[in-house]
Amino acid sequence: MSVKHRDSLGGKAAVVGIGATEFSKDSGRSELKLAVEAVQAALDDAGLSPSDVDGMVTFSMDTSPEITVAQAAGIGDLSFFSRIHYGGGAACATIQQAALAVASGVAEVVVCYRAFNERSGRRFGSGVQQREPSAEGAALGWSLPSGLLTPASWVAMAAQRYLHTYGLTPEAFGHVAVTDRKYAANNPAAYFYEKPITLADHAASRWIVEPLRLLDCCQETDGGQAIVVTSAERARDLRQKPAVITAAAQGAGRKQEAMTSFYRDDLSGLPEMSVVARQLWRTSGLTAEQIDVGILYDHFTPFVLMQLEEFGFCKPGEAAGFVAEEALPLNTHGGQLGEAYLHGMNGIAEGVRQIRGTSVNQISGAANVLVTAGTGVPTSGLVLGADG
Repeated sequence: MSVKHRDSLGGKAAVVGIGATEFSKDSGRSELKLAVEAVQAALDDAGLSPSDVDGMVTFSMDTSPEITVAQAAGIGDLSFFSRIHYGGGAACATIQQAALAVASGVAEVVVCYRAFNERSGRRFGSGVQQREPSAEGAALGWSLPSGLLTPASWVAMAAQRYLHTYGLTPEAFGHVAVTDRKYAANNPAAYFYEKPITLADHAASRWIVEPLRLLDCCQETDGGQAIVVTSAERARDLRQKPAVITAAAQGAGRKQEAMTSFYRDDLSGLPEMSVVARQLWRTSGLTAEQIDVGILYDHFTPFVLMQLEEFGFCKPGEAAGFVAEEALPLNTHGGQLGEAYLHGMNGIAEGVRQIRGTSVNQISGAANVLVTAGTGVPTSGLVLGADG
């Protein structure tokens, strides 16, 4: 792939299976058990068996190695295994890796998975507790002594600048939270099922780090999600309607750091997502106007607004109004704010359901779905489409 030219990956692979555990605050079982449950559910959804799998992809920030999950799930020989760095930024890149392996013939059926006890075990939202010496840790070292210890505190810096640049108030972020919770309220799998909120609820929630309130921050979740990828040709003979990987991309911006890119020329946007956007549009041949559903990574509400602007759905500073007008169906599963925080993998599953026509909040005629991964870090994105 090039940051300047269309790539040739689009249309060669498809998602054919999705599977998940329940989403909870205390799973009562190991992360390995969660991963295996999700993988088995995804294979069953696809109508495939463990013996069909020859590739696996997960996140670098994972306690369940590919070979261990393969053994526990009854999967045999592997010809491909891969891990993607940068936390939630890896989500869509796992699918890209799988598609690359399938398109090149390195593997035929690849399972991408993510499983953790992020609420009952290690809680990412608690921030930096201990750090081994590393180049990445050195970058954090400029911010930690000033009290910027948590993801919310890192995002708050960019969020405050965004509000200042465009003359907005924190209410602008509330539109994202209200939209996510509206869809979550209809989703039985969501933690906030039947619990919609209003802008007044958002404004009344307590401050976490100004200008971020509690309802601007995603929840913490135990659970697992797996996704099965194979060739577009083989997909047509399997159990489910395929969700074709129309385009897939990764992106890291200039002066990129992991959550603390405070020395850029401008903090009111997301250059890494701009890299992804340009490549997705080049490869798919689509524009923002042709996207039917947006599944945008929502660990914090301000970064949803910035993503909409980077992808060209609206002009800089106008995303809050765009969301309030419901100009684009957004996070129809409830997002990580409403359904579950699975580092964006549950969002990919929702994109697949929209293409299949099986979402609990189905958008009529959904043929092109944009899915994004974590922001503030090197990131990734997908365009999923209907076959043919």
